[in-house]
Amino acid sequence: MSQITSFKPRSDRPLVVITDFDFDNVSLETEILEAAGAEVVALQAKREEDLFEVAPDCAAMMNQYAKIGQKTITRMQKCEVIARYGVGVDIVDVGAASDRGILVTNVQDYCTEEVADHAIALWMTLARKLPDYDRATHRGIWKWQSGQPVYRLRGRTMGVVSLGKIGQAIATRAQAFGVNVIAYDPFLPAAVAAKFGVELVSKPDLLARSDYILMQAPMTPDTHHFLSDAEFATMKPGAILVNTGRGPTVDNAALFRALSEGHLAAAGLDDPEEEPAKRANWTPEDNPLFTLPNVLVTPHAAYYSEESILQARVTAATQVAKVLTGQKPDYTVNADALAAITA
Repeated sequence: MSQITSFKPRSDRPLVVITDFDFDNVSLETEILEAAGAEVVALQAKREEDLFEVAPDCAAMMNQYAKIGQKTITRMQKCEVIARYGVGVDIVDVGAASDRGILVTNVQDYCTEEVADHAIALWMTLARKLPDYDRATHRGIWKWQSGQPVYRLRGRTMGVVSLGKIGQAIATRAQAFGVNVIAYDPFLPAAVAAKFGVELVSKPDLLARSDYILMQAPMTPDTHHFLSDAEFATMKPGAILVNTGRGPTVDNAALFRALSEGHLAAAGLDDPEEEPAKRANWTPEDNPLFTLPNVLVTPHAAYYSEESILQARVTAATQVAKVLTGQKPDYTVNADALAAITA
């Protein structure tokens, strides 16, 4: 495996480019891919332009945070597969890949438990005012009033946006606390939601009824700023928002206004709108939400456990190895589109 900033082909083996990674090394991926006869090079691309030099020669690309857009894909001459280290493919131009006959794969079912646990942890932390109590006791203030008001969870309503596997796992956990769960998911049959004891409702209904809103929405053109000024205005006063889905589904400027004006009680975000890991330069000063004491932000860590990150890395590399050796991959994003093009 080579870690490079500029590329020069070293062999006639299929070249697999790992665009970026934030774990210690890519030894796991290298072992799997070299066993499949590939050469592996690893970059730390923070701009799409960083991929242009390697694009013509790669047989595969694997990306964690780096965008693989149309400008990169149009330069690809040998690429067979683009593999995401994760579920979402919003940072891959899937349409452009399909047009060029390039398969896109992802990693599914690897972090459902972790994300659901993280969402519940953020919700409980904010609902029970743990940060307020912690700050007070560290200052020597020993009073239950430090977190006032705290409300009983049982009997209140949680609205879940997107009731896929993770949303369903969130709902099951929340129901154990006696919370009534409703959900907005225009793509899910009501019968499926009913199996989990969840009522499907419209977006306006969810906003008006929920004491807590847990966002698990993927990033699409329809979900960008799914929550903004108009939505926050219709939410219950004192509501709590938790977003363990994609950062840009929540308008952070609007959220700052809703929180600083006192309409919302608190927010827990697993990723702010600007998604710092996808930026070459970032500082908390870029986002005023970081100045608010009633906002918890975690560094896109909801998916993480030692087990889940190992599974993601092995699975992503295995998808590439299977494609390069003529086998059928396990998790495809655009297989139907490719079949339609070649039919």
